[in-house]
Amino acid sequence: MLYDDVVVAKPWGKEYLCYRNNNVAIWFLHIEKNQQTSMHCHPNKNTGFVVLEGEVELSLLRNTIPLKALDKIHIFRSRFHSTKAISDGGAFIFEVETPEDKDDLVRLEDAYGREKTAYEGKNFHTPRTEDCLMIPDAEVSPKPFMFQGCEISHLKLVKNDLLDRKEEELFIITDGGIVTQKNQNIVWPGDVIDGKTLGRLLNSFQLHAYTTMIRIVK
Repeated sequence: MLYDDVVVAKPWGKEYLCYRNNNVAIWFLHIEKNQQTSMHCHPNKNTGFVVLEGEVELSLLRNTIPLKALDKIHIFRSRFHSTKAISDGGAFIFEVETPEDKDDLVRLEDAYGREKTAYEGKNFHTPRTEDCLMIPDAEVSPKPFMFQGCEISHLKLVKNDLLDRKEEELFIITDGGIVTQKNQNIVWPGDVIDGKTLGRLLNSFQLHAYTTMIRIVK
């Protein structure tokens, strides 16, 4: 199932697909206040989170990490995690899947009785509406747009575009990445990286010949 035209209702809120290419899929999540996702893992895919607005507690099996806008975290495959919104109005999140696979889901515990169940089927789908975000394809000089209090643009890049970026800027790699002189990837599609780290890496390494990134800044 492609999920291009639907919003998926969840007991904690809703989510929908807002970008896809051959490497990554990005979903927009709204978790309502004091609601939380199941304690679950993805055996075969990695996940990146970017909190756009609001505050969350991201729980692992043995500890909890507070996150606020624009905090980020990577959840590597098979790592159990649960996300709870704790701010008024809930929390708004980008979730980055690499590779895309909504059926790659194992639930351990769930406040809504969904243990051992699969991803929500068609009974939980409603049509997308005009206010649902769809991130445009990358351009060399894209016009930024505002979404959930953030300025967002999808960039097709050359190295000089990135050397003097700030820590407050976040980038989701959608294609290409950063490679060594031996063409070994050290930053991959699906990775989320701040601008300061990006600039530091590019002082020693180089962009893949075709690299695109989504830039997010408050």
